[in-house]
Amino acid sequence: MKIVFVRHGHPNYHEDCLTELGHLQAEAAARRLESEGIEEIYSSTRGRALETAQYTAEKIGISTIVPCEFMREIKWGSRDGSEIYMKGLPWEVAKDMVRSGQSLMAEDWTDREPFRNNYVGDTSQACADGFDALLESLGYRREGEFYRVQKNTEKTIAMFSHAGASSAVLGRMFNLPFPFLCGSMGPDFTSVTIVELSGEDGSLVTPKMELFNDARHIRGLSVDS
Repeated sequence: MKIVFVRHGHPNYHEDCLTELGHLQAEAAARRLESEGIEEIYSSTRGRALETAQYTAEKIGISTIVPCEFMREIKWGSRDGSEIYMKGLPWEVAKDMVRSGQSLMAEDWTDREPFRNNYVGDTSQACADGFDALLESLGYRREGEFYRVQKNTEKTIAMFSHAGASSAVLGRMFNLPFPFLCGSMGPDFTSVTIVELSGEDGSLVTPKMELFNDARHIRGLSVDS
């Protein structure tokens, strides 16, 4: 099975929808994805993700987008209401960790400063758990650091979501700490990441990264182009 992760287009976060530029990006992404052989489309229930997914669904003739509440995007903030750096925004926290020479690779990152009092650990965990449940329903059950193939398939699916949600999921799949993904691998708008899961039925497998953060389809794109 192949999983095509797509981030939403340029958004109006306040209205939870795409901007004019975001619509152009989503249209370009649909053209980019037309040849990927996508058979099923899943999406965060956020408007900006659903709008982006709709362009691809219409382009390739898929009538149903499967809504995934667990991919709505992670949340962050102080657990107890006390002040924390940048209100706990994980990308800014990760940047600050790099500036101060702190490792982004600690497995127990949720128990350490500067994330100890940030509930982003809980929400990123919930996102990853939800995606593992989806994978199990598709024939790939999480066991330890790997996946047990219950029923291998050549199916290609697409998941439209967000920078944080996709980072949480990729961190789980590749056994990488979430802060590392935030600090090193933030996806661009409508970027395409492709992960493959395959193996004989009953075997343990690890995912393989086929493509990461490909956003060439929006290069030079603007509302004036």
